[in-house]
Amino acid sequence: MKKTFIGFALSAALMLGAGSVQAQIATPAASPASTVTQKVGLTDVSVTYSRPSVKGRTIFGGDVVPYDKMWRTGANAATIIKFGDEVTINGTKVPAGEYALYTIPGKAEWTIILNKNTKLWGDGGKDYKQEEEQLRFKVKPETNPRAVESFTINFANLKSNAADVELLWDKTIASFKVETDVDSKVMAQIQQNVINGKDVKPGMYAAAASYYYDNNKDMKQALDWMKKANASDPKFWNLHTQAKIQAKMKDYKGAVKTAEQSMALAKKENNDDYVRMNEKAIAEWKKMK
Repeated sequence: MKKTFIGFALSAALMLGAGSVQAQIATPAASPASTVTQKVGLTDVSVTYSRPSVKGRTIFGGDVVPYDKMWRTGANAATIIKFGDEVTINGTKVPAGEYALYTIPGKAEWTIILNKNTKLWGDGGKDYKQEEEQLRFKVKPETNPRAVESFTINFANLKSNAADVELLWDKTIASFKVETDVDSKVMAQIQQNVINGKDVKPGMYAAAASYYYDNNKDMKQALDWMKKANASDPKFWNLHTQAKIQAKMKDYKGAVKTAEQSMALAKKENNDDYVRMNEKAIAEWKKMK
């Protein structure tokens, strides 16, 4: 009987212990983690950071983020920015890889810092080494007319080869531009797949022609490629681009004729957007003939 009682008590204790280990109370994180990713040109750029909130406090120049002191640019662990390829920031080349993103906010200007050591906690404290920095530069902060409760990092003003990384919190915005190399990569693909390529598909010709048109390169070559694309597989969007190339070369009569072909196909496929674009372009080019 005694052994039975001891065994029962031990079993009960183990069950209670297991329950206490497994029991948890989930609450929202004070500064939830976030990752934002953007393809800038042909390069992936991502930022991983934690997002503290204002909660009625004075942020910059107050107790939360004092002026002229190193800030982890978020909360908890250091904020990490990652570049899939070499980029240019503030006129300086930055190799592909991961960097800790630190800032020194000031009333009139901020210092932006990329540090190669991504293992430090927070601002690094006494372990921070300036010689490990990849880049340091200054930017002018702006006043945000719409207060942002939770610290936010996002990408804005996207272009074909650049984007602004924006740091927003409370009524302050600080930003810097990330530029990527697009042209050399695209031109290398065109050289390999179109100029030196065998059995080039219409889509390849069209893509190369569109890139030449969009970037003001050799229009004669662009027209030749687009004609090849449309000769075997005419698409209303490619015909419209061909018409624009012809107009840029001041062949307005040819541009009108091609645009009319594009519009006819667009009507057949019930694409009202291209019908309108062609109608507008034809009206303009007829005045130029």
